[in-house]
Amino acid sequence: MNFYEAVFIVRQDASSSHVESVAQEAISVIKDFGGEITKTEFCGLRNLAYPISKSKRGHYVLLNLVANADGIKELERKFRLNEDIIRFLTIKVEKLDNNPSALMKRNFKDNISQDQE
Repeated sequence: MNFYEAVFIVRQDASSSHVESVAQEAISVIKDFGGEITKTEFCGLRNLAYPISKSKRGHYVLLNLVANADGIKELERKFRLNEDIIRFLTIKVEKLDNNPSALMKRNFKDNISQDQE
């Protein structure tokens, strides 16, 4: 079993509950292949660097995975078939980081600075 980080972007007009259901489908695929999910982060609706399929925003989701290659292949196949997912990236990492991602830390700092104003 190897360690992976998977990030996917769901189109902007999807509801939060729909984004969660897409994430649950991904989690079930990994579990079906004997893997496990160590962290799930819903980073929220964020601006894209450039328009993708006429979308300027998307819901970002990060998953930390412990899985085998077959599970990752099936996960990426499901990502390609899902019309709601506009981009995804899966990378193999040496070890999993259980701390909040840089994106979540930035969201937290932005929220604190807005509260202080």
